[in-house]
Formats: sequence, structure tokens, C-alpha cells
Amino acid sequence: MTTSTSNTPGVSIRIKDLPNSERPRERLVELGADALKNSELIAILLRTGLKGVSAIQVAEQLLHRFGTLDTLSRASLADLCKVKGIGRDKAIALKSAFTLARRMAAEMRPEGTVLDNPEAIADLLREDNRTYEVENFQVVLLNTRRKLIRVENITQGTLDTLLVHAREVFKTAISANASALVLVHNHPSGDPTPSEADIKVTRDLIRAGQLLKIEVLDHIILGRRTQERSKDYASLRELGYFYS
Repeated sequence: MTTSTSNTPGVSIRIKDLPNSERPRERLVELGADALKNSELIAILLRTGLKGVSAIQVAEQLLHRFGTLDTLSRASLADLCKVKGIGRDKAIALKSAFTLARRMAAEMRPEGTVLDNPEAIADLLREDNRTYEVENFQVVLLNTRRKLIRVENITQGTLDTLLVHAREVFKTAISANASALVLVHNHPSGDPTPSEADIKVTRDLIRAGQLLKIEVLDHIILGRRTQERSKDYASLRELGYFYS
């Protein structure tokens, strides 16, 4: 493997010829993972580069192409393989690492967590929804004290369309003996602004919940932050689409 020196553009040396203090694996052992740059951590996953290009340089190309770790984590195997130096095995290693990170985040949400505001719901499900390429509809089931019972996946749709039936939503709520629930789905476009369909589904489910004595507390739409948008989610209750 080779890598460019910091002060001589166009000149490359092999990573194994670098002093230990500059090699990603050795730096991780000596300093801990938090001391490494994103490109170094990715290089460790890649293990090797290709002729004339080090694993670190391939990692830097990945970050340049996808822009952020969030975008990189959502890239398909085919998209990853479009980067020179990324073959099927390396793409699989990256996808596995990001999926493990998402599952670890899911494991950290204990039953009994109080969920009484939109930000708490967004924090709960952000990592789960980050990598979905289509809309995914979930319900967060709560007890009388607004504590988490569990999260249920209800349905997936196309890139921008979901079909949600009240019977599927409330069947899970009844079986869990939930007294309230929060509706959650993602917008793969990244813009969490509710569509007319989102608003209609929300109002239909509110009415169904009133009949069944199971309160629909909110509908959270997850997207992504931008420079113009400080929140990566929208709350339909905060936007005024719930009945008083």
C-alpha cells in the first residue's frame, strides 16, 4: 500500500514503510479509535488499496464522492463499487460496519424510556431510519406513563409512497396493550416536510385511535439536516395538524 507524503505532492510511499506513529492500525492501538480521522478508520476496514493508491487514499476518495458519513452509510453496494479500489468484498465490509453501528444504536434504547416529545422520538429512531432507501412506517407503542413498550415496523413503500392501514397499526397496539402511540416514517429525499398524503393518513389514524381509545400522540417524519434546516425531523403535532 502507498500513501502520499504530506510535503511532496505526487510522491507516494507505502503505508508499511511509514513509522508506526503514522500507520492507522498502530495509531488506533496506541491512541484509541477516537484519535483517528474518518479516512483512517475506513482504511482499516478496507485493509488494502490498489497499485499506486493506498487504502487511506481510497478512503479519502469515498468520503469525497459521498460527502458525509451519513450519505456513505446509505450507499448501495453497487454505488460503493463505482469508486476505484472498492470491490465487492470491500463494499460488503463497509455495509456490514454501518449496519452494525445502526443495530448497536437500536440496542441502546431500553424498554421503559419516557418518550414525551418529538425530539426524543427522533433520537430513538434516527439511526434505524438513516439507511432506508424507501419510506418505512413504524409505530412507537407507549404505556399510560408515556414509556416505551416497543417499536413495531408496519410497512415499507416505494421511494416516496406508503400504504398504511389502520388495522395493521392498531393490531400491534392492542396486542401490546398500549394506551398511546406515535407514528413515525422517513422521507428518503431528506426533506421531512409532510405531504398531503402524510396529513390525510395521520388524520385517519387519529380518528381510528379515538374509536379504540388508543391516543395517537404525534406523527414524526424523519429526514436529514441541512445548512438551511436545523432539524432533521418534522412533528405534525407541532405543525398544527392534530386536533386540539
